[in-house]
Amino acid sequence: MMDIQKLKDEFVSLYGSAGQPEVYFAPGRVNLIGEHTDYNGGYVFPCALNYGTYMLVRRNAASTIRFASTNFEFKTEVPLDNISKKVDNQWVNYPLGVINELVDQGMNMEGIDLLFSGDIPNGAGLSSSASIEMVTAFALNAMFGVKLTALDLVKISQRAENEFVGMNCGIMDQFAVGMGKKDHAVFLNCDTLEYDLVPLALQGYRLVITNTNKKRKLTDSKYNERRAECEKAVAYINRKRSIRNLGELSLAEFEQLQNLIPDETIRKRAYHVVSEDARVLEAVHALKTGNLVFFGELMYASHDSLRDNYEVTGFELDTLVEEARKIPGAIGSRMTGAGFGGCTVSLVQKDMTGPFMEQLENAYTRKTGLKPGFYVAEVGDGAKKL
Repeated sequence: MMDIQKLKDEFVSLYGSAGQPEVYFAPGRVNLIGEHTDYNGGYVFPCALNYGTYMLVRRNAASTIRFASTNFEFKTEVPLDNISKKVDNQWVNYPLGVINELVDQGMNMEGIDLLFSGDIPNGAGLSSSASIEMVTAFALNAMFGVKLTALDLVKISQRAENEFVGMNCGIMDQFAVGMGKKDHAVFLNCDTLEYDLVPLALQGYRLVITNTNKKRKLTDSKYNERRAECEKAVAYINRKRSIRNLGELSLAEFEQLQNLIPDETIRKRAYHVVSEDARVLEAVHALKTGNLVFFGELMYASHDSLRDNYEVTGFELDTLVEEARKIPGAIGSRMTGAGFGGCTVSLVQKDMTGPFMEQLENAYTRKTGLKPGFYVAEVGDGAKKL
């Protein structure tokens, strides 16, 4: 838990002592299974974490929005009549994009001072960007009485990232951050947005998140390229059967139609998406019936497909999963997030988490020269006022 008083002191030293700021929080998320399915209209199974982004906010007398963060050096002031313009490639574009969307929805914007502070490592694939977006949306919706629903705020935040920031993400991150619930995972159909909160009964196991600590930038990664490849697969299949996205196909249906895709690479991409959807359904059932060993096997299978069919893992992520498979007490492990660096999530016996982290760190550092970061995840609530 962040030291809120320390953040308030920091806020006052930045902006003066003209009244107490309000404090809001939005979590990061980890996706347990269902990767690169969200923008394909498929299933995902994330949960909100107890790590996230804190935002302190207070009205000011000026007609500007002042941005600062404890995580980045960059600070700026944006005049209210300038909020539709991006600020270079800076972090402030995430909250600014949300503010721009809220104004489009009729919010009567006033000058505010903002201080953000996150305890999710940036670029780790735990959704620090969605966390910043959702905390902004949630706070300003409350402060300015916009009366949008939680789902509206999720959609606005996704749109801000797609259209303002220029990152073509699916809706999973914002949805998990906005709708998460303590000790539950969110089983979400990304096409219809129907969802179910499934109790995360991990019995004697813990979720251990391991950060590769390999620097990556999502917007520069092959993420948008993978989206385009999936769209090509849909176009090929549409010659014979009309579908809007790959999430509409069962594995059996895909196997009958896959010969319509002449390009082997594109066929592999599509196969990953359709088989991953099937794994999510199996994983939710496994969790509901208390079969955690099978849940873990599905996590490994998910990683293998992301490595071989979708090709978004890379040496560091593969090394973490490969080494985790050898350690007693670990029953499942996979990359989580967009890939090309970021984190793995592993299911580890409670009393073995210490030895697991120690052995994994030694093996990983020996092979990659990098030192991993570890988080034993607690599953928390979605965005809220503190």
